[in-house]
Amino acid sequence: MKYLHLLIETYNRMDDKTRLRWGMGIAAILLLAVLLSAANSQVARLEKKRASREADITEMLMLKLRFQEANAGAQKLANRLAATRPDDSPAKIIEEIGIKGKNTQIKPVKGEDLPGFVEDAAEVKIEGLTANEAVNLLFRLEKGAKPVTIKRALIKTRFDDPAKLDLTLTAALIKAAQQGAR
Repeated sequence: MKYLHLLIETYNRMDDKTRLRWGMGIAAILLLAVLLSAANSQVARLEKKRASREADITEMLMLKLRFQEANAGAQKLANRLAATRPDDSPAKIIEEIGIKGKNTQIKPVKGEDLPGFVEDAAEVKIEGLTANEAVNLLFRLEKGAKPVTIKRALIKTRFDDPAKLDLTLTAALIKAAQQGAR
């Protein structure tokens, strides 16, 4: 309280011009404080907005990456579908691969109904394959130039020669449906 009384006394002893100058100085300092406070709140608001936009950009970059991956996969499938011809079949593709065992049997089976596509399926039985040949056959079917899916695979070792395998699989070749056919 002493300081407040001392300040009031000093203010009362000043002449009018000095009081006016001191008042203008204090008003300028208060105005500057108000402006700095407003600028500080504006900067804080802009920082929040920037952080929000950075988070949005990060999310959009992740979405862009996922879109590019999905688009690349779709493009690969479209290229594989374009490589199929109407006369292609699972039997023809397996013959083109060139991996043969002792005995090979291929029986056509009914494929699933896919909208816009025709599924040509076959049950393939190959006897007397080595493990490497079986893996190569499955890899070439799945990753080859034509869109082949393996629906079911059964691999058994042979009783007479445990180093050889009997492979029974259901493979389906996916073709684009012809435009006028239903």
